[in-house]
Amino acid sequence: MKVERILCYPIKALREVDLDSVQVTKHGFPHDRRFILLHVDHKDGKPNYKNIHIGHYPQSALFFPSLDTSADLIRVTYKPPKSTNAAESTLDIALKPFVDDRDIVDVEMHKSPTKAYLMDPAHHAWFSKHYGIDVVLAYLGPHYRPVLMSSSLNGPAPPAPGKEPAGWLTSLSKTVLGGPKPEQEVTFSDCAPYLIASSASMEDLHHRLPEGERMNIEKFRPNIIVSGADGAWDEDFWGEITITKPGDGDDDNATRIACIHNCGRCKSINIDFETGAPGEGASGQMLKHMQKDRRVDPGMKYSPIFGRYSFLGKGCEGNVIGVGDEVVVSRRIGERTKFDWAGLCTLPSRQ
Repeated sequence: MKVERILCYPIKALREVDLDSVQVTKHGFPHDRRFILLHVDHKDGKPNYKNIHIGHYPQSALFFPSLDTSADLIRVTYKPPKSTNAAESTLDIALKPFVDDRDIVDVEMHKSPTKAYLMDPAHHAWFSKHYGIDVVLAYLGPHYRPVLMSSSLNGPAPPAPGKEPAGWLTSLSKTVLGGPKPEQEVTFSDCAPYLIASSASMEDLHHRLPEGERMNIEKFRPNIIVSGADGAWDEDFWGEITITKPGDGDDDNATRIACIHNCGRCKSINIDFETGAPGEGASGQMLKHMQKDRRVDPGMKYSPIFGRYSFLGKGCEGNVIGVGDEVVVSRRIGERTKFDWAGLCTLPSRQ
């Protein structure tokens, strides 16, 4: 097997950036989802912030970031649908903005809280213009979100929904205020630093579409796409993959990634990336097509599964992986894992 593609998403919900090579860290790729867009709702006379996810804000598919690390910039290009004949527009954003004296907002995603810095009014105005709603851009900075699920195959699961010890989620909230750190932390990625996907499984999905029609694998938001798997959905049983340079037999240079949980899918995979709107036809019904045989995780029993939430192995911090690197399954599991994110999973409550 080989690393087919490496993808980074500098601003959550916006389009992907292809990378030839990248350094790996325990929090994910260095520039992956460090920014988030928030929809500002003034309903109660004060700003309330809603996370912008592509499934609920499909126009996010029309924004294309690129990375210029030599200039420490993210350049975002807005490409309106071709049917509008509107002009493209670009915005430059500092990769690591100066944060002193910036307003701080609370951001919670899947019950996992953190704090973020509001960016410049000019950034807010540019995104608001193209979204057609009041939007602000926020930067994670040094903060992270606690991971509320087991992060190793042998690790303890978090308390079941409704059965948390008193103050459990509150104590996790304190981690963003300088308290003890949780075992694993994440940026604005949903549940884990990495998402591993297999192109063999993507081919299986293509067979569910009319002849000649294909679907963007980018809709599944993977970080690492692996080619050459034994078959479709073999990744359901990957416990760990190891990535090495071609011909390099030195285990010290190997990058191990633990594949811990399945990734349940939502309506975001039905979005038409060309129009920035819900898709029409068969590709706009992919979530439905997957329901019949991919609801394989009792921890997300209503959601079809594609991809594996994953964490960097110990001793691999700072390694560099690249497209074309060799991949082996270094640990295989006998049965599918069960998603156990506290307050989000559908596992029965433990007594």
